[in-house]
Amino acid sequence: MLHSFSYVTEHLGFCGTIKNSPSDFIVTEIEVPEHMRGDSRAESPQEIHEAPLERSGLCLQQPKKLRADQPAAVCGSRDCGGAVPGPPETGPARAGGDCCTSLNKMHCENEPELKCSPEEANILDSLLGKPRSELLSKFAYELKAAWNCNANASACEFSLGPILDKKNRADLHSAIRQEFPFLVTVTKDSEMTVKGNADYRELCQLVTEKEANDFFKFLDAKLENSTFSFEPDGNKEHRKVVHHFISRKFGKLLETKSFTVTNTNDQPNMSIIVRFREKSWSRKRPTGGLQENQDLYTAFTLQKENLETLEAIGFLASELGILISDFSYTGIKDKKAITYQPMVVKKVTPERLKEIGSRMEKKGMRIHNIHSACQHLRLGQLKGNHFDIVVRDLKHHSHDSSADLKERICEAIEKVKTKGFVNYYGPQRFGQGQNVQTDQIGLALLNEKMVEAVKLFFTPEDTDDPVNKAKRYFLQTEDAKGTLTMLPEFKVREKMMLRALNRYGINREGCTKSWLNIPHSMRIFYVHAYCSKIWNEAASYRLKTYGSKVVEGDLVLSEDNNENFSVNDKVHIVTASEESAKKYSIHQVVLPMVGHSIKYPSNKVGQWYHERLSKDELQMCKFRVPPLQLNIPGCYRPILKNVQNLSYFLEGSEKELKRIEDNYLNESKVSLHISFDLDPSCYATVCLREIMKCDF
Repeated sequence: MLHSFSYVTEHLGFCGTIKNSPSDFIVTEIEVPEHMRGDSRAESPQEIHEAPLERSGLCLQQPKKLRADQPAAVCGSRDCGGAVPGPPETGPARAGGDCCTSLNKMHCENEPELKCSPEEANILDSLLGKPRSELLSKFAYELKAAWNCNANASACEFSLGPILDKKNRADLHSAIRQEFPFLVTVTKDSEMTVKGNADYRELCQLVTEKEANDFFKFLDAKLENSTFSFEPDGNKEHRKVVHHFISRKFGKLLETKSFTVTNTNDQPNMSIIVRFREKSWSRKRPTGGLQENQDLYTAFTLQKENLETLEAIGFLASELGILISDFSYTGIKDKKAITYQPMVVKKVTPERLKEIGSRMEKKGMRIHNIHSACQHLRLGQLKGNHFDIVVRDLKHHSHDSSADLKERICEAIEKVKTKGFVNYYGPQRFGQGQNVQTDQIGLALLNEKMVEAVKLFFTPEDTDDPVNKAKRYFLQTEDAKGTLTMLPEFKVREKMMLRALNRYGINREGCTKSWLNIPHSMRIFYVHAYCSKIWNEAASYRLKTYGSKVVEGDLVLSEDNNENFSVNDKVHIVTASEESAKKYSIHQVVLPMVGHSIKYPSNKVGQWYHERLSKDELQMCKFRVPPLQLNIPGCYRPILKNVQNLSYFLEGSEKELKRIEDNYLNESKVSLHISFDLDPSCYATVCLREIMKCDF
């Protein structure tokens, strides 16, 4: 798939083999710290709900709200990040920062201490700039002081000025509410103002300030299936008042229930638990309270060997008797490797998961670090991956006459360590070596050729194992029911599709139903594979046409090469004067992953995109496939990437190491051990390709 594609470095490289055995290629996922997993800014461009796969790109998809019918935000604008639910504000006359002048004169005992954590301060500083961020903190401090003195500060507002970028406004709404839960944000004609949250102040009359803070942070995070508990409260009348307050203010969004808890003296007490109401289209909850299996999450680390991630999940789902959609994970890991990745499964207890551990070992899997969790994972919700790789059969390229193999290896690694590598999607993305690759299925789906897509999906490989025999039988007979009996239980995707085909037939409707019968994340996986193929070709064309020079019409990140910026306004088209001034470097250049909400380069590369899509009959494609509920907004991906924490050494017998040290052989039995970290969606095989200057 990468044959004849470009390189960014100029060294000669060397030959070798990788993946001689799974233990030669070990992948360990670098997890996002648990306390950050609820942050909406960690959304992946390839999240399970209608977003592109790669977190390394700039996602245009806004985080999905928990409910379509949730109450309007306090701000009067739809682009608000969804502040505390309530009626839209008409808003008093703007007071800017001057309204709080009178508050400056107040000196109350026990004034609240408002200190941002470094991480939260950095978020606000980056969005507002440090001077304005400090003024906001001062406003919040003085407002809270006035409240504590029972002063009337309800009319006081602080203006943040015009915030033109919609995504910036949404991020700012969320950051302010997480840092200062007692504030609300209001947008009018792109101008944002901040004022005290009357609902917060009312709740503080009923519960402690800490409980009020935690409640509004829970409310703002909107994490599906999450719950919040107030402190135990033995006063029934007081609990009733709290229930009524939440019902009155947030009844369309939240529901409450009292349940029994046990204190440190083993004495029973009552507490109020709050959770988000289920979506109207979801199935009814089972009776029996909040502690049903629907709300149960178990986290674990999956170690697998010589298995695809989805194949491993199929085995687990079959063994546990649950759906594959009950599993969540942050990324697809290599098959020909030993990989370690966190997963979360719902409706399964830790004890149940432990029970199947020994049986899974026979399938090439081990389950580690089993523990309870409070929510699912999202695709792309990872910091990156760590790789430990062994390259064997080292030798020179045939065109390299040098005798110094060690020098070639060191030169190659140091060059890539300094300059980076072309950020191609790796061959495993497309089904390396398969008769039908995933991008072909994705193209058929984008063209809404449902029958063709199904037949491509069931195209067998050139082997006679039970799975390929079943696929071959299906294509020859179109006997979905008979094929079902031939497939092993762990082939969950195939079986789900075949059940729909058996019921609805091998026609457009039946094939559409069969695709809808598998989880959304699997359906969109094929479309993203096609988008990835186009990106690879575009990157190669861009580098062959313009090289490492940044030219007029290129797309670059306009503010710091920070991949968390995720809207079109953060992508800038290079001007002629900027090209002349060499304002940008090639590491700032991004290319679009095709979709309905991206902009294209305004140079030859943009024209190439249009011609390439026309070739696949997608010139009029809106990158939405309504029959399959697929929505592809698109994103941006840097052309080049850097490798982090790279280290390496040569291993072999003392004799072999001496021979290579003395430059005696052109090839040897010495192996190269190399370790490094890559950002999410970067491929180790692509990095190795750049180092070694050979395709795998």
